Amino acid sequence: MSNISPSLMGFNFQNSYLDLPEVFYTIQKAVPVKDPSIILFNVDLAREIGLDPESLSTPVGAAILSGNKGVEGAQSYAQGYSGHQFGYFTQLGDGRALTIGEHLSPSGERFDIQLKGSGKTPYSRRGDGRAGLGPMLREYLISEAMGHLGIPTTRSLAVVSTGEKVYREYALEGAILTRVAASHIRVGTFQFAASQPYHVIESLLRYTLERHYPGCIGEADEPMCLLRAFAERQARLIAQWQAVGFVHGVMNTDNVSLAGETIDYGPCAFMDRYHPDVVFSSIDTAGRYRFGNQPLIGKWNLARFAETLLTFMGDDGVQKANQVLEHYDRIYEAEWLGIMRRKLGLLDEHEGDSVLVGTLLACMADDALDYSDTFVKLTQGLFDGGRSDMSEAFRSWHEAWALRFSEQKAGLDERRTCMMRHNPVIIPRNHNVEHALNEWVFRGNNQPYMTLLEWLKQPYLYTDEQISAGAPKDVWPKEYKTTCGT
Repeated sequence: MSNISPSLMGFNFQNSYLDLPEVFYTIQKAVPVKDPSIILFNVDLAREIGLDPESLSTPVGAAILSGNKGVEGAQSYAQGYSGHQFGYFTQLGDGRALTIGEHLSPSGERFDIQLKGSGKTPYSRRGDGRAGLGPMLREYLISEAMGHLGIPTTRSLAVVSTGEKVYREYALEGAILTRVAASHIRVGTFQFAASQPYHVIESLLRYTLERHYPGCIGEADEPMCLLRAFAERQARLIAQWQAVGFVHGVMNTDNVSLAGETIDYGPCAFMDRYHPDVVFSSIDTAGRYRFGNQPLIGKWNLARFAETLLTFMGDDGVQKANQVLEHYDRIYEAEWLGIMRRKLGLLDEHEGDSVLVGTLLACMADDALDYSDTFVKLTQGLFDGGRSDMSEAFRSWHEAWALRFSEQKAGLDERRTCMMRHNPVIIPRNHNVEHALNEWVFRGNNQPYMTLLEWLKQPYLYTDEQISAGAPKDVWPKEYKTTCGT
């Protein structure tokens, strides 16, 4: 079957990753599916990266985004890598995904185009390489929500139904997600390379510098520059997660992108009631990836990355790597506190701000307050003047915050505007997400999903409709659990 001309769809494919040693990948075509049909397509993203949404939305586009047809200039492959999964090291790889190529946008940006659920690969082990409709719709929804929140993330271009069943606990409708990423180089990719001959990891180091950290090229110590720059990206990313109450759920080293993007949305969720020990993933029984532990796990993953670079760092490599780990702590604390200040409308810096934020979080945990809703109410001034349902501790905190808030040089409008820009009125709340998915997957009704998706595109729009849509629901169970959706 002949390949499609890329000019028909706007694709501009290159395959620079395939210049790496062959141990990093296996060339493979997708396993064809019976009846591909595009059921969800991201027109805005397509235009943003220079693709033609009209052409891609056709049956020919469905054939491409299911892997049934190839595109001239593209070469699909599955990546091999390793990873620490819940602290235990293992050999891994793309067990149900193929990268079909690197698309160069008109502005010169390079994006991996990956098909998730495209069939078995040499890394599938006992898996079938397929994906169910629900998990693919979920990743599309959450990744797009993260993007509109302003958090670095992979994006979702399309969901294609396959016309086939996927068998898990019960039969599911099959689907393939088209993921768009800055790359799929992971900490686990470097861990895999570190077990290979020297030239293998050297080539990966050079490729990563050229693709993601060109500013480090020519530095006296390029590996150290890479480690430090990646530490800063990772620290800032996790600070942004914490600020919106996002719980990734599976921060294994194979799920840590060297591009600094949030990747792999299997068991993730957003907090309702605040508590640092919140865990949603059904397999995280020890709470390793609980909300409050995410910054520490980010540092742990950074240490694993540093270990792969020690071969380049000389006799004092461990000492230099430890200095970067300390730098990560400083960057994270500064970034997180800066965001929390803005969420509280504090446009200047005071020495006691860290205590002020910490006291608020303690009150939230003690009073079982909803994380996002508390900040929205503060933004709206709904706690001003006191409320009968406020605990004494929260009332005392609010008085201290109100004094700190009012003593700034910036005007009230400027302070409130700052809060509105950093406190989303709507997030992918668990009850909304599950309702939308259940309606589509089990009843064929996509309207709740599409409505929620549109709401999530404007998370900082303070209208009555958005505020109502984003409000918490007390009927939602406290013990909500998520799965990886494999």
